[in-house]
Amino acid sequence: MFTGIIETRGDVREVAVRGEGSRLKIGYPAWDSPVAEGESIAVNGVCLTAAQVGADAAVFDVLKETLDRTNLGGLAVGAGVNLERSLRVGDRMGGHFVTGHVDGIARVQGMRPVGDDIIVRLACSEELMRGVVMKGSVACDGISLTVAEIGKDGFAVHIIPFTREETTWGALCEGDAVNIEIDMLGRYVQKYTGTLNS
Repeated sequence: MFTGIIETRGDVREVAVRGEGSRLKIGYPAWDSPVAEGESIAVNGVCLTAAQVGADAAVFDVLKETLDRTNLGGLAVGAGVNLERSLRVGDRMGGHFVTGHVDGIARVQGMRPVGDDIIVRLACSEELMRGVVMKGSVACDGISLTVAEIGKDGFAVHIIPFTREETTWGALCEGDAVNIEIDMLGRYVQKYTGTLNS
């Protein structure tokens, strides 16, 4: 379980094809405590297990389904990623409950400044939109954000300067693929109403 509050940015150091999946080596700055083998880390909002760890990097095996459903399949060496370690008992909840189980991909449709903030418009499928609620929470590339605008084929979020500086979204461009995880509450509402397809 995660919060959507990004702890640090990492960088892709190696990408290796393994059957239909892949193996990613992700570098990161020093954490407050060492990463352990078997630990769950959210990489761009995707919960992955650290198969091998070092002082400044970890290796993760990524399944084909994950590559198909998320933007991890498009990562190349040198790409930046958002990282968050899993919640510990007693940790503060600064964002919202994020499982790390990405529902699908949205595309950046447009970006416009409003004061110091940037409004990012994301286009996504009708299926994803069923779980997006005005003023509700959504995880975008692992970042806990609030839905600021909603439309038939997408939604928008406001990005403050801190988020741009501390996450990969400082380099976000139109057309980029973004991992989307709808709020857990929305997922249960979908299940209850029979609108959840997967």
